[in-house]
Amino acid sequence: MKILDAHCDALYKLQLAKRGKYYNQQALSFTDGPELDTNLERLHKGRYYTQFFALFLEPDIPSDEKWQHLLEQIDLFHTEVLAKHPQMKHIKKWTDFDDLQDGEIGAVLTLEGADPFGNDLTRLRQLYREGILSFGLTWNNANLCADGAGEPRGGGLTLFGKEVVALNNEHLVFTDVSHSTVKGFWDIMEHADFVIASHSNVRALCEHPRNLYDDQIKALFDKKGLMHVVFNPPFINKGSEVATIDDLIKHIDYLCELGGVKQIGFGSDFDGISTYVKDLEHAGKYENLINELLKRYSEEDVKGFAQQNFLDHRPHLLRK
Repeated sequence: MKILDAHCDALYKLQLAKRGKYYNQQALSFTDGPELDTNLERLHKGRYYTQFFALFLEPDIPSDEKWQHLLEQIDLFHTEVLAKHPQMKHIKKWTDFDDLQDGEIGAVLTLEGADPFGNDLTRLRQLYREGILSFGLTWNNANLCADGAGEPRGGGLTLFGKEVVALNNEHLVFTDVSHSTVKGFWDIMEHADFVIASHSNVRALCEHPRNLYDDQIKALFDKKGLMHVVFNPPFINKGSEVATIDDLIKHIDYLCELGGVKQIGFGSDFDGISTYVKDLEHAGKYENLINELLKRYSEEDVKGFAQQNFLDHRPHLLRK
C-alpha cells in the first residue's frame, strides 16, 4: 500500500552532516545512508508515494544567519534528494500528485517555523514559488507570527501571523497546527482556510503540549482538516521513551471514534526523533504498521490513512 508521510527532518540532518555536526561526517547519502530514517532505499522498501520534507532551523541560530541556513537546506533538497535521484519528483503544486508514475516518489517542501524570513514577506513569497505547500508558523519557541507549543505564556497569533495565514490561504497552502499553542490553534482555525496537524497525536491518551485536545480535533475535522499521527513515543505514551504499534493505533482508533476516519494520515517525524516505535524504526518498516491496521480496518480505510485521505483534502479541491 502506497504511503504519504507528512513530516520528516531529513534535510535538517543532511545539513548537520554537511556542516560537520553529525557523526563527524562531511555528508550523508540520501541514497542509502543508514543514518537517515528516510533514505531512498527505505522509502522504496516502505512503498512510499510521497514524502514531505520539512525546512527546520534550531532556534539558537543567530537571526541574521537563518535565511542563509534555510537556503542551504533548500539547496540540499535540490542537489542531494532530487538531482541525484530522478525517481524523486518535486511536487510544487497540488495537481502534481496526479502526475506521479509507478516507481516515482513525490517530494514536497514544508516550512516549520517562520523564523527564517522574519517579517520579510518578500522572502515568504519566494518560498511559495519554491513550492512550499504546508507551513507551520512556529516550532516550539515564539517568533513574530505566534507563540510555539513550548512557549510558557501560550500566546496566539500576532497581527503579522494573521497576515501570514491570509497569504497561506491565497496561495492554497496548508497552515500546520502541530506546534501551535492552544490559543494559537484556535486563532488558526478562525483565520485559515486549509488546516493540517502534520505530526500530532491525541492529548486525551497522552498529555503532551504537542498533542491535541478532543475539542481541537473535532474542530479540525469539522473544518475538513487533516490529522496525521506522529511516531514519537513520548507523544504516544506519556513520559515514556517506549511505544508499540498497538500503542500508536490506539490514537488512530480514538480519532476514528471522533469521526475522523476520512481525515487521518501519517506524519512520522522520522529523522527528527531519537526514540522509535518498536518495529517502526524507519521508513522501510511502514509495512508493519499497515499490516496491523488491516487486521482492524477495511482496506479502503487503511488506504485512506496511508494516502487517499490527504489527496481528497488537497486545498485546490476544497476551494472548489
